[in-house]
Parts: sequence; structure tokens; C-alpha cells
Amino acid sequence: MRTSPLHDAHLALGAKLTPFGGWDMPLAYPAGTVAEHLACRSRAVAFDVSHLGTVRVAGPRALDDLQTALTNDLTKVHAGRAQYTHLCDDEGSVQDDIIVWWLSDEVFDVMPNASNTDRVITALGGEDTTASRAVIAVQGPTARHLLRQVSPEAAAVGRFRVAQVEWSGVTLTVAGTGYTGEDGVELAVPAEAATRLWDAVVAAGVVPAGLGARDTLRLEAGLPLHGHELGPGITPLQAGLGWVVGWSKPSFRGKEALEAERAQGPVRVLKGFASEGRRPLRADQAILVDGEVVGRLTSGNYSPVLGHGIGLGFVPPGLEEATAVDIDARGARQAAKVTPTPFVAKAS
Repeated sequence: MRTSPLHDAHLALGAKLTPFGGWDMPLAYPAGTVAEHLACRSRAVAFDVSHLGTVRVAGPRALDDLQTALTNDLTKVHAGRAQYTHLCDDEGSVQDDIIVWWLSDEVFDVMPNASNTDRVITALGGEDTTASRAVIAVQGPTARHLLRQVSPEAAAVGRFRVAQVEWSGVTLTVAGTGYTGEDGVELAVPAEAATRLWDAVVAAGVVPAGLGARDTLRLEAGLPLHGHELGPGITPLQAGLGWVVGWSKPSFRGKEALEAERAQGPVRVLKGFASEGRRPLRADQAILVDGEVVGRLTSGNYSPVLGHGIGLGFVPPGLEEATAVDIDARGARQAAKVTPTPFVAKAS
């Protein structure tokens, strides 16, 4: 089990740790997941997301190699920007969803999910630099205001922008990205300075938050999770993410399969579901229309902001918004409706 450079800091704050993607990471702190979730929606929180991979791809062929391997078109952006993209197989299934931080003309940091770093290196090449840094995500409507006390330059990095700034004798790589539906930045800091930066962020009034709140926040925002809404047999089009496909690119892995699916239309699509009661919805529960199973939830939980259950699941494309459905929870039916996402709009 790998540990973050911030492991001891989490223990000192009383965090409950849990295995995640081969890492021992904080699930929640003593205040609990709901309190941390609401703090992100109303103020600002800090997540340790060092379990995410960092693969440095550099050199004169770096851009061409990324263009050939990944779905999105990096020529739509430029150095100093970040881009969300997918790594697909030949059938168009999403092997991983990725953020690319374009640092300079020939230098890219590719950020895969925790368990997919080796797969991404096999597809792209590059150097695994995960162990050399920690990544702290500062998220929420007051995230930038509070972060200014620590680093005004880091706080000024705009949405989906990337910059390197000096702080306390080290270089931070800062990206205006996150996974909560709120504003904020992610800070990659050399491992030896990680605890100093974490302590400074918390001292500025940012609330420590664990991966439990990160998951409920991303679900309220309608954001996909690899292994749930993305993965084997699931294409970007089925997940409602056709916008991450650079259709005009000459080639990339999976393009032919995705073009065929676009021409025919996907056989299933990802939809949001909201239940009428406080009971959480859960992954793998059946979705029924008029007593017939039409799909299954891929993610589900209780929404701390809305006060009822919410979930995501794949269903036939003709199922319209506001359609009444039943969710089968171990034989007990829960009334719900097809609901547009995000379930909760960004506060900031």
C-alpha cells in the first residue's frame, strides 16, 4: 500500500484512512463526510489527491504522440492550458479519463487515475513522476480568496490554465482544475515541501476533506468516475462526453469505432436519477420503467445539499427527462425520476 507525502499530516488531524487504488488515503476527518461536503459548497476545502498519477511526456514528438493516443485535440489549446481527454482502446471503450497539463512547448504532465498509471505509460511512454510530488486540490467558492494568503500567484491561475509559480523556495505546478463542480486549483508540490504547503493552506482557513466528500461532490456535479461511468465497454458517446473527441484529427486510437457509433447512435446513454426520499441510491441497483428493468445505476449516494438520493446510470437513449422510474434496492422499490445533471449547480 503506497502512502502520500502527507500521510503523517492526515494522521495528526485524526483522519480515517482507507485503501484507494493501491494507496492509503484519507476517507474523512473527525467532522465527517457531510460536513466536509457542505464546507466545499459554501467555503473551501483541501483534498490530498496525490494518489492520482503524473506521467511526464516530453520532447519534440510529445505533442504528436499524445494526439495519436488520446481522443481530444490538443491543438485546440496551447502551452499554459489543461485539457480533459480520454484514452480509448480499439473498440472505443474508455481505458482512462485524463487531464493533460501542458507546461511548455514540449513538456506535458499527463494525470491518469490512480490505478491506471502503468497503462498510460504503456500507451504514451513518458516518465512516472508520481513519487516526486504531492497534489493538493483546493476547492470551493472561497478557495481562491483563502489561497491568496498562501500564494497570490497560485490563486490567480485561471480555470483550465496551468502555471509554475515559486513558493517558499520551491516550484509549484498549479492548474485550474478539480473534481467537485466548484472553482479552485490543484497544486503539485515537491514531496519534501508538501507538509509545509498543506499546513499553510489549512492555517489559511481551508477545511481538510477526504475522498468520501470528493466522491459525493463529484456525483452532485454529475461528473463520471472511472470504473463506474467510464471503463470497459463504455464509450465517450455513451457517457455523454462526445465533446472530448477530436473528430477532425486524422487518427487516434478508437476513432474508427467511435465514428461508427456516432453514425448509428449509442445503444445506451448516461442519465441522472433523483429519488424522493433520503435513502441513498447505490451503484448496481436496477432501474425499472413500468416494472421492466431498463438499466442499472453506476453510482449513487445521498446528496447532502438536496437532502435526497441521487445517482447515475445507463439506460436506452429514448428515456426522457422527468420520466418516473423505480430503483430496486434489494427488492424494495424507490420512486425516482430521470433528472438533468449537474444535480447541484456550482456555488461560486
